[in-house]
Amino acid sequence: MQRTDLNDLKSFLAVARERSFTKAAAQLRVSQSALSHTIRELESRMGVRLLTRTTRSVSPTEAGERLLRAVGPRLDEIENEITAISELRDRPSGTIRITATEYAAETLLLPKLAKLLRDYPDIRVEVIVDYGLTDIVAQRFDAGVRSGEQVAKDMIAVRIGPDMRMAVVGAPAYFKKHGEPKKPQDLVSHNCINLRLPTHGGSTYAWEFEKAGREVKVRVEGQMTLNAATQMLSAALAGLGLAYIPEGMAQAHLSKGRLKRVLADWCSSFAGYHLFYPSRRQSSAAFALVVDALRERG
Repeated sequence: MQRTDLNDLKSFLAVARERSFTKAAAQLRVSQSALSHTIRELESRMGVRLLTRTTRSVSPTEAGERLLRAVGPRLDEIENEITAISELRDRPSGTIRITATEYAAETLLLPKLAKLLRDYPDIRVEVIVDYGLTDIVAQRFDAGVRSGEQVAKDMIAVRIGPDMRMAVVGAPAYFKKHGEPKKPQDLVSHNCINLRLPTHGGSTYAWEFEKAGREVKVRVEGQMTLNAATQMLSAALAGLGLAYIPEGMAQAHLSKGRLKRVLADWCSSFAGYHLFYPSRRQSSAAFALVVDALRERG
């Protein structure tokens, strides 16, 4: 097809989506007669009828529906990219919505975005703390933050933090009274602080360990069940049991002796936090700047 036919396809999409020549003509800012002529010419070149017209309605034929499904999203992507590129001429602006865990928000998002937001006052970032595996498309988030192995294959993933390790920690007073577990299976006889996540069907999170290629999952029990790692840290500091939290979260308390770590040789490294977003997402200037600011440089 000739290059000018892209405008004809755009005209067809407008009519097919609006189910009206009147509304489509107003949207495209052309006369109804000109729009009708464009559609007839397109049908003639393609050799197939695309629209069924009556005195009261317009609807796509089977061929029209197929063209609508196949071409519509692609033309939308082209227009979105052209809009995004045109934004580069102007000052980047807009709101970027990100879902992340509290720990990722505090240790990565806030520190890394601080300078960007000072330099670009028209960019706004909304961070929603959520421990569930949120469907960012359905919930209208621009991006989400998860550890590397949790990112779906159809998403673009950008590393924003180094590899991580988990840590089993407790207050010195707890270990003095209850002793220390020597292997993961010993945790079943300890008072452990549980984490309940919405993505696990309401059940508590099983603690995961690995050593010399051997993987062990332990379903722990205890008096406290919480839904955030920061709460688990506070509970461990208060001597309420053992917590399984990111190593970095406990580090300051470990160095000052407020917490003690056990089973360190069973806690191996895993892929750190990644920012993820749909592969077909419109890459606005503001979003591109946010991604670049969060990207791990090390």
